[in-house]
Amino acid sequence: MTDLPAHPELDPGQEVFREHRRLLFSVAYRLLGSAADAEDAVQDPWIKWSAADRSQVADPKAYLTRIVSNLALERLRSTRHKRETYVGPWLPEPVLTGGDASEVVTEAESVSMAMLVVLETLSPLERAVFVLKEVFDFNYAEIAEAVERSEAAVRQAAHRAREHVRARRPRFAADRSRQREATERFFAAATGGDVNALLELLSPDVTLWTDGGGKVRQALSPVVGAATVAAWFAAIGTVTYQGVEPAEMKAELVEINGGPGIVFRGPGRVIATVTFDFDADGRITAIHNVANPDKLQAVSDGTAHDLGTQ
Repeated sequence: MTDLPAHPELDPGQEVFREHRRLLFSVAYRLLGSAADAEDAVQDPWIKWSAADRSQVADPKAYLTRIVSNLALERLRSTRHKRETYVGPWLPEPVLTGGDASEVVTEAESVSMAMLVVLETLSPLERAVFVLKEVFDFNYAEIAEAVERSEAAVRQAAHRAREHVRARRPRFAADRSRQREATERFFAAATGGDVNALLELLSPDVTLWTDGGGKVRQALSPVVGAATVAAWFAAIGTVTYQGVEPAEMKAELVEINGGPGIVFRGPGRVIATVTFDFDADGRITAIHNVANPDKLQAVSDGTAHDLGTQ
């Protein structure tokens, strides 16, 4: 994350902004699904905060969140067409995570790849309201001010968003220890080319979503079914992928978006990330595979983001 200007001693305004900057990034990332866009969205509040008459700002957290939320709404509206014309499935930009979001289940869920995919189907206003209310626990009056809508409109948007999200997210998921165990077993089976072991881990109707963005060769529609998905991953250690020979490819278990995931690397670069959805029994129901190089910069940087909500 871009640092504030270096000074021997921060003035009180810089201290206040630094105190809230992690929260601002957490809000922006959940609204935008992009670490790069979230970084940009956090910089403008700093510029406005630096120039503001801060004696007139009663609640710095609300003031800064309002700026970030409005910037994110503008960005969502301007990028909607690009996402509608995107080549193949669109997935969020993955980030390495640590800190609070890895420990608190509700926070981890709110930043999971699966949840960000669901949030992408909301309108920009619904998404902003849902994130601010359900994830960050702002009240309706605060949200109305942040998104510049009436409180009644915000309540209606919140209701629509909750119903939409509830209908598209699984009601029950495996506990985190089961998720980690299943991911470790998947990692061993995929890197070892063990189709049978993969089949044991996959739900019969598992779906694989691959995002190459037209930049690298990936499936342009979802791959469905345990046998097909197992064969896809069992071949990893036997075929050249994105110009990387099997012997040169390395895989690593990491935490991505608040849950267990896998990073695949070639010489000097990250070539893909893989994250999972699980059912209550710990079987894998969905796999999100991001290979678009434009979306891998945050992982390549190696910075673990704390996406906690406090």
